[in-house]
Amino acid sequence: MEPQIQYTRTSDGVSIAYMTIGAGPPMLYCPTQFLDMRHLMNQASDDKWHGLAMAGRTRFTIFDHGGIGASQRDVSDFSRAAQVRAIEAVAAQLPDEQFTLVGFGAGSASAALYAARHPERVRELVCLFPTPSVVSERFAAMLGDDWSLARRRLAGWAYPDSLSHQRWFSNAMRESMSAEVAAAYMMEFVHADLKEIFARIPVRTLFCVAPAGQDRDDALALASVVRDCRVAVAVYPSDEVSTSVLEFMGADASGVGAPAPRGTDGHGTAIILFADIVDSTALTERLGDAAFRAKSRDVDVELRRIIAEAGGTTIDAKTLGDGVLATFSAASQAIDAALRFERAADGAQLQLHVGIHAGDVIREEGNVFGGAVNIAARISALSEPGEVLVSATVRELARTSAGVEFEDRGEQQMKGVGEPVRVYAVRGS
Repeated sequence: MEPQIQYTRTSDGVSIAYMTIGAGPPMLYCPTQFLDMRHLMNQASDDKWHGLAMAGRTRFTIFDHGGIGASQRDVSDFSRAAQVRAIEAVAAQLPDEQFTLVGFGAGSASAALYAARHPERVRELVCLFPTPSVVSERFAAMLGDDWSLARRRLAGWAYPDSLSHQRWFSNAMRESMSAEVAAAYMMEFVHADLKEIFARIPVRTLFCVAPAGQDRDDALALASVVRDCRVAVAVYPSDEVSTSVLEFMGADASGVGAPAPRGTDGHGTAIILFADIVDSTALTERLGDAAFRAKSRDVDVELRRIIAEAGGTTIDAKTLGDGVLATFSAASQAIDAALRFERAADGAQLQLHVGIHAGDVIREEGNVFGGAVNIAARISALSEPGEVLVSATVRELARTSAGVEFEDRGEQQMKGVGEPVRVYAVRGS
């Protein structure tokens, strides 16, 4: 995801970058100081980063701390007070009287302190894994002595079972901040009196804690000093995190992490949706590279939000350039998303080709393969601008559940497909 970045200033003049995505109950997310928001929002779909699911069901605002990412880099104050000033600056831009405040990792302490100082703004507080044991004075020293090794160690702690995610995390951290900034934030957390901070929390609070280990024990000890605290056990990364948060908020958590049907060897059935921008080459020439990319990014963000809200998964491993590929577990979900795509594209004065097919796929490392994927792409290419075409298979699956009508477009011969495929245009009822 790549929403539009906006800027605000703290009370002492530091420029803070933030972005907002989605619709629903307001949520302000205070990240840990390891990665910037751009990398967090662009994590692979199979990473199950909780922010992506929550952004699909809330109006989700996230920001970069001073010295990190798109925020002002030349800063020297990394204190807890400076971190709270950053939250205050972003919160001042929210139109809501109250919002859900979420702190992740070391960012939980800053969120807790903000809640203590501004209880009138915080509807509830969520602290996700607030006591990361990897954050230590010894590790902070390593950040300054061997930045590359320290990043790899942090990546191994965050993603112990995935080398590809470890490489991504290490590179993302290097691009997000300097070693000096990372070390300064870590030392601030190490020296904080967490029990004193958390004992001051005046609002209802949720702790998400690990199932076992030192992180869990430390978090439970910290939860015991919070006056009104609920604890949820969740594996990170997993859909358990976002589901626990949304249920605590009273927001819709249905469909989060619903697995698509699949077999034992990564084979299974999926509803596959393809969408791409009509005449993107001509538009680039007419509008210019920068203007077209800005429009296409805005559309991409909105399409991903719609996919998440409809219960689907965006397949980021497929590089489509000016389009998206998504899978769903139900044909009605895919059709619902596709019909909402048109309004999103209209808002950016663009049009889309959209096609949907259903069939067996091979799932591997957040990607999908197989003939069914190719057919979905061919159906998309056949569609008129602003039109949704589906295969006969999808029509049969959704005929009584999608609440739409289907117009027969006949059998179509497709390149690389042995037999003709009957397609239908979707007509909203």
